[in-house]
Amino acid sequence: QVQLVESGGGLVQAGGSLRLSCAASGRAFMNYAMGWFRQAPGKEREFVAAIKWSYSTHYADSMKGRFTISRDNAKNTVYLQMNSLKPEDTAVYYCAARETVGTNWYEAPGAYAYWGQGTQVTVSS
Repeated sequence: QVQLVESGGGLVQAGGSLRLSCAASGRAFMNYAMGWFRQAPGKEREFVAAIKWSYSTHYADSMKGRFTISRDNAKNTVYLQMNSLKPEDTAVYYCAARETVGTNWYEAPGAYAYWGQGTQVTVSS
């Protein structure tokens, strides 16, 4: 079992930045690929980015350039740095974990077994 707790959300003006954190506890952090997803009201949960123990990263095409995922394996924590935020980035952001298998990347929410409670990000225009 893996427990995930997100933090760092809040209200920010368009053009601003936020850094989200996700603290993991439970089983060995090294065995898990970590992902960030977001869900806006009335929309499906959307993949943002993922990172493996090796620090290799994968982004949704629409997220490249403004969002950066990173992890601190010593602290069992994964981060999402979000820059140049836009009102359309407003959503609940979720951290997720899945056991690392092979070299594939997974963008479907159903591929992740563990989820945090989410943190609200609101970008005002």
